[in-house]
Amino acid sequence: MPSFNLVPVNGVIQSVTEFNNNCCMLMTAVRNSDGITNFVVSPDTYVIGEVRLRAGMNVTAFYDADLPVPLIFPPQYQAMFIGRRNPQETVYAGVFDDNLEALDGSLKLNIGRSTQIVTSNGQPFNCPLSGQTLIVYYSATTRSIPPQTTPRKIIVIC
Repeated sequence: MPSFNLVPVNGVIQSVTEFNNNCCMLMTAVRNSDGITNFVVSPDTYVIGEVRLRAGMNVTAFYDADLPVPLIFPPQYQAMFIGRRNPQETVYAGVFDDNLEALDGSLKLNIGRSTQIVTSNGQPFNCPLSGQTLIVYYSATTRSIPPQTTPRKIIVIC
């Protein structure tokens, strides 16, 4: 199983610029109530839906908190995943067990008939979800512990 410690940052993109004179890498500045956070978007970053990142876009970016980061301000992280976010939805990324509970205990999935389950390249995924890194889009949860949700969409990172 992957050993990611994924941390989400929700916000609005303020700017997208070339990073260190490398045309294959971008620096994306994301603003939220905590201030600005910079994300390096490299060829290894999964840009959800292959959308063109642009200023004014509402996004969620995930970084691995276990990776080293430069001690600079504003903070700068390597984006593992970044994608457009609907303000009425929450985006979660993590690994789930056989009961579809996140390994960090923060969310339990109830798969509905309308839940779209696809791979990162948009193909249907018909195998077990346990042990996979999943990006989950959902809008409401129960007040139970862990919160439960029926997601709108699940993207499996194979």
